[in-house]
Amino acid sequence: MALILFGFAVGQIFVLQFFFKNQLKNDVKVSDLRNRVSDLQSSLDEANRIADYKSIYLANMSYEIRTPLSTVLGMLNMLKQTHLDADQKAQIEIAEYSSKHLLQLVNMVTDNEDVDKGDIKLNLLAIDLKSELLHLFKVFEYQAWEKGLEFEYKFLMDETRKFSLLGDSLRIQQVLINLINNAIKFTNSGKISIIVDQTVSIEDGQIVAFYIKDTGIGLRAEEIKQIFNESKAFNISEGRDYREGGLGLSISHQLVKLMGGELKLESKENEGSTFYFSLQLKKTLGIKAEEEILEPILLEKFNVLVAEDNRMNQKVIKFLLEQQGADCTFAKNGLEAVELYKILDFDMVFMDIYMPDMDGYEATKAIKETKKYADCNTPIIAVSASAFEVDIANAKLAGIDEFLAKPLEVAKLKELLIKYAKKDASV
Repeated sequence: MALILFGFAVGQIFVLQFFFKNQLKNDVKVSDLRNRVSDLQSSLDEANRIADYKSIYLANMSYEIRTPLSTVLGMLNMLKQTHLDADQKAQIEIAEYSSKHLLQLVNMVTDNEDVDKGDIKLNLLAIDLKSELLHLFKVFEYQAWEKGLEFEYKFLMDETRKFSLLGDSLRIQQVLINLINNAIKFTNSGKISIIVDQTVSIEDGQIVAFYIKDTGIGLRAEEIKQIFNESKAFNISEGRDYREGGLGLSISHQLVKLMGGELKLESKENEGSTFYFSLQLKKTLGIKAEEEILEPILLEKFNVLVAEDNRMNQKVIKFLLEQQGADCTFAKNGLEAVELYKILDFDMVFMDIYMPDMDGYEATKAIKETKKYADCNTPIIAVSASAFEVDIANAKLAGIDEFLAKPLEVAKLKELLIKYAKKDASV
């Protein structure tokens, strides 16, 4: 019996030893897993911090470039209205297109960032592709000319047709900017050719095909397979002067896919590349672009308060508004804008967002709290070089009625003046 009990006790000891040994192993594994999870969380936090920093950096860069560029384009527009000889007009035109090209590059970087984050929705409107793309191609024509390249573009379409198309013109242009910019950048001699084919109709739709052909350095077969990798741009062998997947090629691929098409590529090394895609756009009623009207659109007295701290931008805005028949009063910051609004009568307020002492958001809130605003409900228009979605959302939260991005587009400015002048007249 004693031997049996002794054997049983020894067995229990071995069982307990085995159990505690396994328990210890499990505890170590759990501890290791917790440490691993903690390390991964730290890495994720660091990655998010870097991504946030990148977004902030891009926003700041966009703002810093747009602000002086707004002044440059405004001043060029003012010069165009003066008496110039043929040579001076050509020089102004070149400077204007070069400035617009720089603006396109800024927009391309910021727009591509939005697509990369998935923050994008299509905005379908009636568009006249030929009219809108002519301006875009003219910008690149000067860029190609500066590099000694030929640049040609063709529109294949029925000029007598009586319908427009529903599409997102900005996204189509974003794709073309990415592709044409790459074509010029990586073509050292020869020609860039663009074709926009609108000859194929199907019932209530139109097939629009875009071709961008260059005589550049081309791609190898293995590179073509990787070029539209949406997760990561492929790496070219060290020392080769190439596009590392091309600026915005993956973005362009995603945008074309979002619009219902597929971006394709044919390329041969040292001979050139052709990017092409087709979109099926719905037909809509024909809408002809109105001819530019140089006469003021505001026939009655219209007083505008402009809160803008940059003196050069003040001159540009003053010129654009007075050209439309408005009288301007300027405030150099939000505090001055609020005080001027209290003592003078205004039909509209143009509010820069980022100003010293008091920014545009706070100034708008202060104005809306006054008795005068309660009686007049004066429209307040945000004006800023920082035109990200978060800026527009914050403007709405502050009670701002509309948002204009710098550089100011004359057509949009006219739309707002007509819209609120009519509202004021009806009151």
